[in-house]
Amino acid sequence: MAKSIVAAVQMSSGSDKEKNIRLAVDLVNEAARNGARMVALPELFGWQGSSREISAASETIPGPTSTYMARLAATLKIFLLCGSVLEQNPRGHRPYNTSFLINPAGRITGLYRKLHLFKVRMPNGAVLNEKAAYTAGTGITTAPTPLGRLGFSICYDLRFPELYRAMVGRGAAIIAVPSSFTFATGKAHWEVLLRARAIENQVYIVAPNQHGTDPQGTKRYGHSMIIDPWGNILASRREGNGVIYAEIDPEFLKQTRKNLPCLRQRRKDVI
Repeated sequence: MAKSIVAAVQMSSGSDKEKNIRLAVDLVNEAARNGARMVALPELFGWQGSSREISAASETIPGPTSTYMARLAATLKIFLLCGSVLEQNPRGHRPYNTSFLINPAGRITGLYRKLHLFKVRMPNGAVLNEKAAYTAGTGITTAPTPLGRLGFSICYDLRFPELYRAMVGRGAAIIAVPSSFTFATGKAHWEVLLRARAIENQVYIVAPNQHGTDPQGTKRYGHSMIIDPWGNILASRREGNGVIYAEIDPEFLKQTRKNLPCLRQRRKDVI
């Protein structure tokens, strides 16, 4: 496989879905013009708002957002990772937080529902409780791309290394971490966790994040990153809307795993 450019989009999504989608489309177009073969959007790129509006903001997949983004991917001839949208749950009122990959033909080739739901008390006393708002997924997802097999995760999943090792066991060479990581936790842990997941699994990490303050008053960390299998930060954006780029080099990944064969030296007989 040849080297290819991947892009990560940083946004500050709010409760105006049309405005968010317009911005996402503009930034995806910018990334494609600059040569990106795969573009990744952040978690909940199309809508973030009041918990009271979650049900109304959720939609089916396929549905309005996925169909619109599929046409975009087909027009630009790129792989487009839609970081996540609120997917209607036919078995309950709490939607899934769902990420999906669209190929250059405009078809969804991988769909992942966030496994780990965030529930924590913030330093200011506010409680963020995704378990009260969403339904957790039940499966691990990877999907083939010309850049390498892509593994799916979303935000809080980053704190669960066993998920990432399982994706590598399924052949992942790149793992996406679309996020809306909070400022308080991001400042302490975002970079170190992203680099750890890249190093211990010898994969490329593509982590588009939200920035700014969401409609509920939670400040998001920004600092979207792309990291190589040695843990080097290839690209980063501290704040503001925009796109970062990096080269995915399958040969570098192969050599990293050959020179430091920790994945082959695991004690599967014990652990």
